[in-house]
Amino acid sequence: MLNLEEMKLAVIDALEDIKAFDITVMDVRNLTSMTSYMIVASANSTRQAKAIADNVREKLKEKGAELRGTEGEKDGEWVLVDLGDIVVHIMIPSARAYYNLEQLWGETETRRTAGKKSAA
Repeated sequence: MLNLEEMKLAVIDALEDIKAFDITVMDVRNLTSMTSYMIVASANSTRQAKAIADNVREKLKEKGAELRGTEGEKDGEWVLVDLGDIVVHIMIPSARAYYNLEQLWGETETRRTAGKKSAA
């Protein structure tokens, strides 16, 4: 079973595998009891957003993480993957700009400070 830090890094790796960009990690433990981290990433198209979500689910399931649910795959403009301690939002740029989750949830942690991908 993954600890929280390992899960966060595994999500980032899964996002990067399918070329998600503008990955933002938000530690929301002091703001809500629903989850520990929200990770927001952009996709170039609805098709890519769906592929990224599929990859996150597949990679995290392989590592033993529990998938609580997925929302938004029909349209693909904003796909949410709920992993319990981490909620992943994959959005096309127009939806991301409109909803502006980073501003809504406050302080953020960029990909550069979230941890580096382990060397394989």
